[in-house]
Amino acid sequence: MAAKLPFAFPMRQVHLDFHTGPQIPDVGANFDPQQFAQTMKDAHVNSVTLFAKCHHGHLYYNSKRPERHPGLKKGLDMVGQQVEALHRVGIRAPIYLSVLCDEYAANTHPEWIAREADSSLVKRSKQNNKVFTPGWQIMDMTSPYQDFLAEQTAEVLKLFQPADGIFFDMCWDQPSTNPYFLNAMRKEGLNPECTESRERFATVVAKRYMKRLYRQVKASSPDATVFFNCRPLFQLASDIDFMTQAEIEALPTGGWGYMYFPINMRFARTVSPKPVLGMTARFHKSWADFGGMKPHAALAYETASMIAHGAACSIGDQLHPRGVLDKAVYELIGHAYSHVTECEPWLVKAKPVTQIGLFQKPTGVTNTTQSTSQTDEGAVRMLTQLRHQFDVVQTGCDLSKYDLLIVPDSLALDAALADELRAYIKAEGRVLFTGSSGLGSDGTPSFLRELGLTTAGESPYQATYMRFLGKYRAAAAPTDHIIYDRTVRVTAQRGTQVIAGVVEPYFDRTWDHFCSHNQTPGDKLSPYALGSVHGRVGHIAFNVFEAYAKHGNLPYRNLVKTTLDALLGKQLITVSGPSYLEATVTQQRQDRRQTLIVHLLGYQSERRAPGIDIIEDVVPLYDLEVVLQTRTQPKAVTVVPAGEPLEFTWSNEALAFTLPELKGHGMIAVTL
Repeated sequence: MAAKLPFAFPMRQVHLDFHTGPQIPDVGANFDPQQFAQTMKDAHVNSVTLFAKCHHGHLYYNSKRPERHPGLKKGLDMVGQQVEALHRVGIRAPIYLSVLCDEYAANTHPEWIAREADSSLVKRSKQNNKVFTPGWQIMDMTSPYQDFLAEQTAEVLKLFQPADGIFFDMCWDQPSTNPYFLNAMRKEGLNPECTESRERFATVVAKRYMKRLYRQVKASSPDATVFFNCRPLFQLASDIDFMTQAEIEALPTGGWGYMYFPINMRFARTVSPKPVLGMTARFHKSWADFGGMKPHAALAYETASMIAHGAACSIGDQLHPRGVLDKAVYELIGHAYSHVTECEPWLVKAKPVTQIGLFQKPTGVTNTTQSTSQTDEGAVRMLTQLRHQFDVVQTGCDLSKYDLLIVPDSLALDAALADELRAYIKAEGRVLFTGSSGLGSDGTPSFLRELGLTTAGESPYQATYMRFLGKYRAAAAPTDHIIYDRTVRVTAQRGTQVIAGVVEPYFDRTWDHFCSHNQTPGDKLSPYALGSVHGRVGHIAFNVFEAYAKHGNLPYRNLVKTTLDALLGKQLITVSGPSYLEATVTQQRQDRRQTLIVHLLGYQSERRAPGIDIIEDVVPLYDLEVVLQTRTQPKAVTVVPAGEPLEFTWSNEALAFTLPELKGHGMIAVTL
């Protein structure tokens, strides 16, 4: 039985993979529990997720079950010794169990494997030939495999009671044509021939086994954390009932990229009433990249980004089969977690302060952990570069807390959302629509009256040009800027400010009718508005965020900035410095004292290989001028954790100060 540790959600976790094939002969041969625990403690780790069962389906504790790893040192209770040693030094030890991936069960019971629509076996493989390339076989949770997994879970809970937590992995919605799955559908009156019905039933199956396993864990260890990984994040609002926290797995150099975490964290924190954790890894690329280690600056940025967005931290590693942690890896992790440790007093119960709610644009892809669109990526990238404070929201969120909402890029509005937006505008809320959002082109209610526009449908031209007009001419270089993608044609009614107009080309480019190498040059200014503001409602007449993700054209960002400035008036925080400098604001309330914490992150990534962005160097930034809107006059402005006071001024509800130097991540505490 494991000793119980006092619980506070840990900020500095390690997810210690141990997927070890049965052909490895010397598992745990050099394992030393005291050295293992001390290495973690020295690296400032306060929670380690340990492997009881891996994707190979093997167990790493003393068990009479045949799944015990055949190469595990005889008599070695590896998980038991890991838990005991970690607890002795005050480190939590939740336990990992693989769900849909189980090679032992698949090879022993092939009838339990999920099947594709053509009845072939489901197998995760990067190559087309799924039979003769390495890849995990995927189990069907309507088969007896679910009971098999529940029995393994019961044994783990009994041996390690009270468990600190259980981490269930590989838990996506898995459709199947396995006879078990088809029979289960028939019993519920569903049509197995329908692809959409199989996908919907896969969600039902997942919810049911999550509920079963959650109750099983809580019945044994009421205080245990429980998490199901690889769940579709857009289902988080209902999934969170079966979890004690939300986690966002995002290895930036492992295929996720550097935008995946901030997009999904800004959404998860609006949905989850429970703690949210970000997960990266020490690897140069993705999981099990043995010998691959990222630069110190990269891991420092990734963990700093997590805490700046209000998340706890988890760093992935994989233990060598012989059971010895890599010293260099834990020096790297310790370097990042030493900083997080120093920052923690300003992280506890700190909540993000936001001004804008950005609606997420669904992609229609359901069988995935999260399917972020180019609209999501372009919007989050752009608003981050502009240093706006924002959340990613969906229907049902509390919209009243935002000064402004963005309905991006032809997002279809149903009647309920349209009514909600009208009520928000009537209550003096501000809204920016882009593309055909709000125009009613898809049959939903139109916001033309609120926008102060009339519409003439899509432009006949594939490419047009943007010209800033009147007092907005200084928003970009004084020329006509290319819009590579098709716009919608709108004209401004009386009382509508036109920020930018559309310059149309002489003609559209076709195979027998073209000019020069690319788009046809502009001819003259048309009567159509590209960017406009009418009272508290703004509009940009093309999918500006998707376009920014595709083309990276800076005048698009200038147009959004100018439109938001016209709508908002005052931005919550502005900071001088390069566009890659990130800024977030959190709020901490303790003992009737309110503190605003400004996080500044000065890291720049560089693409050095296909699909891999590297952060290697931290270049100091100097004399950063910060203006923060706050109605209460501050009592003190302090660089923390160093404790260095800064001079400041406060006038017209605007706090102004200058940070002399920033090296990577910095925090400034504003005591109110």
